[in-house]
Amino acid sequence: MTSTANQATRTGNPASKPLVIGLTGGIGSGKSSVAALFAARGVPVLDADQLTRELVKPGSPALNAISARFGPDCLQSDGTLDRDWMRRKIFSDPASKQQLEAILHPAVRKRMQLWISQVQAPYCILVIPLLLETRQTDLVDRVLVVDIPEKEQLKRVAARDGLSHNAITGIMANQADRHARLAAADDIIDNDTDPDTLKQRVADLHRQFMEITHEH
Repeated sequence: MTSTANQATRTGNPASKPLVIGLTGGIGSGKSSVAALFAARGVPVLDADQLTRELVKPGSPALNAISARFGPDCLQSDGTLDRDWMRRKIFSDPASKQQLEAILHPAVRKRMQLWISQVQAPYCILVIPLLLETRQTDLVDRVLVVDIPEKEQLKRVAARDGLSHNAITGIMANQADRHARLAAADDIIDNDTDPDTLKQRVADLHRQFMEITHEH
C-alpha cells in the first residue's frame, strides 16, 4: 500500500526550488532499498548517514571535535571513528548523545541545505533515518515513511547485522516509535512484500511527486 497519511501537505517551496522529500523509517525497514529505487529513476538522493561518515573522516574538524570531547577511546587504531564504541556510549549516556549531536548535526544540516540548493530536478530525496528525532522536518516538504511491522524489523536486522535481540530493541528504543512515524507521514510505503511490488510502489510515488511539482 502506498498512501497519504496527512491531508495537510508541506508543499510551500517556490517553483524554482525542488520538492524535498524526507525519507525515513525504523532500522531494518528498507530505507536504502527504497532510496536506490528512486535513484534508479534519476531522482537526486542524499543519505544523511553517508554524509555523516564523510564528515568524520580522519583529520576532519568534526572528528577532531569528537575525539577532543570523548577521548582516544572513541578512535580505532587507524584513526577512524570507532562506531561501535560510540554507539554504545550514546545509548548508555543521554548526555553523550546530546554532545555528539551538537557536534555533528549543524554540519550535516549545512551540507544538506547546500546540496538542496544545487539540485536541478523537480524533486529530490533526503534519506534521514532520525528525521523526526532530530526535529529536521523543516528541511523537507513531505515526509515519506518506509514502514514494516516491528517483528519483521527484528528479524531483518538480526539477519543483516547479526545483532542480539536486546541490541536491536535498544536501537529501536532510541528511535521514534512506529506510531509516531506513521502519524508524521505524508506518504507511506509498506515494505512488507516482494521486490517487484516495492518497485511498483516507488513508481507510483514517483508519479505522484512529479504531479505535485507540476501543480506548484
